[in-house]
Amino acid sequence: MLTESGGAATAPVTAGRTLTVAADGSAAYRTVQAAVDAAAAGDTVLIARGTYRGTVNVPAAKKGLTLKGATGNAEDVVLSYDNAAGTARPGGGTYGTEGSATLTVSANDTTVTGLTVQNTFERSAHPEITATQAVALAARGDRQQYLNSRFIGHQDTVLNWAPSATGQYRQYFRNSFVAGDVDFVFGNATAVYDRVNITLRDRGAAAGGNNGYLAAPNTDAARKYGILVTDSTISSSAKANTFHLGRPWRTGPTAVGQLLIRNTVLPAAVKTAAPWTDMGGFSWKSARFAEYANTGPGAAVNASRPQLTAAQAAAYTARAYLAGTDGWNPVG
Repeated sequence: MLTESGGAATAPVTAGRTLTVAADGSAAYRTVQAAVDAAAAGDTVLIARGTYRGTVNVPAAKKGLTLKGATGNAEDVVLSYDNAAGTARPGGGTYGTEGSATLTVSANDTTVTGLTVQNTFERSAHPEITATQAVALAARGDRQQYLNSRFIGHQDTVLNWAPSATGQYRQYFRNSFVAGDVDFVFGNATAVYDRVNITLRDRGAAAGGNNGYLAAPNTDAARKYGILVTDSTISSSAKANTFHLGRPWRTGPTAVGQLLIRNTVLPAAVKTAAPWTDMGGFSWKSARFAEYANTGPGAAVNASRPQLTAAQAAAYTARAYLAGTDGWNPVG
């Protein structure tokens, strides 16, 4: 039997060992990647306080891992690197958008908790690089949870990716923090941002100008649910009316982005008259963008801001997005 996400059906992963990491050598492993490489399905990688510079890759075979900051405070345990899409690879070519990620998680049933994951690439420091997408997290598995963590970058901070566009790939972010400026929540997976603090980073645009875009979904038309931001707070120090909530990333004829922002506080930096915009010649009106019951100075209801009815909103909850074919319910 095959699951919708394309893998063979298996028994649930059971709890395993705890592998400890500390950069000073006081634990079993000095790097997070070394611990991941040594881990088996269901193990926990417990990471001591410190900043760990380098990329980390959790391959698909490492199902059920937990990556956990040892202090419980995400600011204490930091995974950091600074590749961009246009950064040259040592062996030739460039990394590309997905390849620029500081942390790549391809395994199903992964939990990340109590960590900061950041991509510190700065455009101003690398004027020679024109492809400035710089991913902090590439989430590309099913039933993944990102809890009490921080994800920081500029362009393309968090990639919510479904390797098979019509497959079942669900990613749940709760009680976390995300920061960026251009398309910094993006992709074709089903992703829920629940009780998350989101910061729109100021690029210096004058009031009414263009600082950037929060989200760029490219959900396949066959998928009902794409990206949901719910019960969250979006903040920004940017000037008023300088940020779009989203634009549709069209990677092919079946990509019809789905994005709902509901019950969320919006800052004055959001373009109140027209928060959605086109991308690559594809109209935002052809995508599936909507709001429901948002508040704050950036909230408004007008002809350019489609709103769900209460009846529609009842079918677009965190639990509905994540249930899939197996009834997964991390929401509680």
